[in-house]
Amino acid sequence: MPKLGPIKRRELIKGLKQAGFSGPFSGGKHQFMVKGNLRVRIPNSHKEDIGMGLLARILKEADIDKEMWAAF
Repeated sequence: MPKLGPIKRRELIKGLKQAGFSGPFSGGKHQFMVKGNLRVRIPNSHKEDIGMGLLARILKEADIDKEMWAAF
């Protein structure tokens, strides 16, 4: 499953879907994914991977710990 290092945007979306999130949906400046009352912004696609720091912030916002992320 997704690693905890730099990952591609599509891998982040795939991992969040496996965690029960739906989307991504169009938002203002960023797309977002939803699970219950949680709403997580998804970074815009760029040529670079999503870094470990940003991934950690997204997982915290999504209420997913590192062990749970690694288990997917």
